[in-house]
Amino acid sequence: MAKMAAVDEIFDLRLARSAPDLWPMLDALFGHRADYPTFRDALLGALRAAWEARPADLRHLDLQRDLEPDWFQRSDRAGYVFYIDRFAGTLPGILEKLDYLQDLGITYVHLMPCLKPRPGDSDGGYSVMDYRAINPAFGTMEDFEATAKALRARGISLCIDLVLNHTAKEHDWAQKARNGDPKYQDYYLMFDDDSLPKRFERTLVEVFPDNAPGSFTHYPEFGKWVWTTFNEHQWDLNWANPQVFLEMVGIMLNLANRGVDVVRLDAVAFMWKRLGTRCQSEPEVHMLLQALRACSRIAAPAVIHLEEAIVAPAEMLPYLGRGRHDGREGNLAYHNSLMVQFWSALATRDTRLMTHVLRSHFPATLNNATYATYIRCHDDIGWAITDEDANALGISGGAHRTYLSDFYEGSFPGSFARGALFQVNQTTGDKRISGTFASLAGLEKAMAMGDAAGVEVAIQRILLGHALIAAYGGIPLIYMGDELAMLNDHGYLDQPDHAHDSRWIHRPMMDWTVAATRETADTPAAKVFRGTRHILTRRRATPALHGASPTEVLDCGLPGVFAVARRAPAGTVLCLFNFADDWRHLPESFARAKGVTRLHDALSDQPVVPYGGLIALPPQARVWLT
Repeated sequence: MAKMAAVDEIFDLRLARSAPDLWPMLDALFGHRADYPTFRDALLGALRAAWEARPADLRHLDLQRDLEPDWFQRSDRAGYVFYIDRFAGTLPGILEKLDYLQDLGITYVHLMPCLKPRPGDSDGGYSVMDYRAINPAFGTMEDFEATAKALRARGISLCIDLVLNHTAKEHDWAQKARNGDPKYQDYYLMFDDDSLPKRFERTLVEVFPDNAPGSFTHYPEFGKWVWTTFNEHQWDLNWANPQVFLEMVGIMLNLANRGVDVVRLDAVAFMWKRLGTRCQSEPEVHMLLQALRACSRIAAPAVIHLEEAIVAPAEMLPYLGRGRHDGREGNLAYHNSLMVQFWSALATRDTRLMTHVLRSHFPATLNNATYATYIRCHDDIGWAITDEDANALGISGGAHRTYLSDFYEGSFPGSFARGALFQVNQTTGDKRISGTFASLAGLEKAMAMGDAAGVEVAIQRILLGHALIAAYGGIPLIYMGDELAMLNDHGYLDQPDHAHDSRWIHRPMMDWTVAATRETADTPAAKVFRGTRHILTRRRATPALHGASPTEVLDCGLPGVFAVARRAPAGTVLCLFNFADDWRHLPESFARAKGVTRLHDALSDQPVVPYGGLIALPPQARVWLT
């Protein structure tokens, strides 16, 4: 009896702690509705039920992370992202690969969509028909829990996707809506004719103009127009209905109780619709996300939120909390701009635009949040470079975006890259790019040409990128195979479900034969693996790279060199990255003026000796000066 009373008291304390973050948001969103009091009672009951069902070991983890709230910001965090079938076949298969992950230095694993998808084309698993079941191709929910427990035993946090904007049209809610149930029709955005859809579409932006044009789908068989932002089979949810919020809270906490540490909230920018706008990143989106975060802190406080919003900097930062939401929304968000600027600087060998964008738009610190930093992911690369930022450097935004697409497709003269175009928009000229890290960095072309020097430069470009995301601030995420310099998989064109989507070119099957040679071979794969492992090892040994240490982007006066100072309490780490193909020389006086005292490279763990008052930086150099 006393034990149950203690459990109840902990819940009540956490409810009191997070109530100011929860109820004002829900009052503003739904308080005008007659059913709001009933909804509040149901939500409170769902939170208490989830807490009471939470396993004892996860409650212990809750307490541990309450006492160590910066656990996800520490320099020992390093992530790895993969599709289960392409990495290990099944969930039980992952258990056989844990030594590999630990060897690399991984402490955070993101399993790409693993909840039960619709059959056939499922947008890579993001068209979910059952949030409470695992894709049967990967295993069962019991297998999932066993995997989560095994990862947790090794100190590895588990992240999975929760798609918030839409469900598959085969989802049980959608099937009931299709059959005329008004309750479930209100779970979605459905219209009796196309008059309102046409008015909305005047200001909407097509996501997949090539193979899924428009944002609405007409279903004559039940006489409705359905909002389908992404694909015909993905029906947008009506988040103005509080029952959708209640359902998603139950799903989120069920996943938390199965062992999920990080919930990646997918497609969050699109959750709220408003006529006359793009229906992206509306203020209500942030209210919803703060409320969802508060629900986690009440019933599963070990869990944090990664919010997937691949948008411009000014639009992205609110997902980490701004204004009234500061410190109360997402704990992680993708640093898409860092990724885009890496590729831009690599193609131009010029870091001035990178320095301008990252200095102008991103604060030095974040409250209770940090970035997920990455060079490649499962998605395409969209050139999110505004005309205003390009003009500040005296260049044309449109011309630069076109140059980057042509360069990384490999059609621009002198390009080292081999990529594939994705979703070419003839109206706007927008051209996005697909390709693995290694192929875009020049390895595929150099190997095909037998260019040994080009191969070595490509290896150094890859390690430059991994050193950048490890030092910039946040959790560095390595996409599966990038640590082995895996090349484009052109065989995707032979698979009917994939041929229409060039993103499958950078989703190859893991090559375990190559991985087995990582310690002894003198191959690009082995060199990149050992170099990446070294970077993550040195990151762990450098506490100053904690996510809360301010990140100050500097103008060092050398166009090919990107400089960033990490301002830790114990001293500055000056991180230098040479994107040029020639040597650059940084005045020692600049480094000392920025707080460097020892002239010791934390990355190589070696002293740096200036010559003639200059620090020499070879091509693709990466240095973490203390």
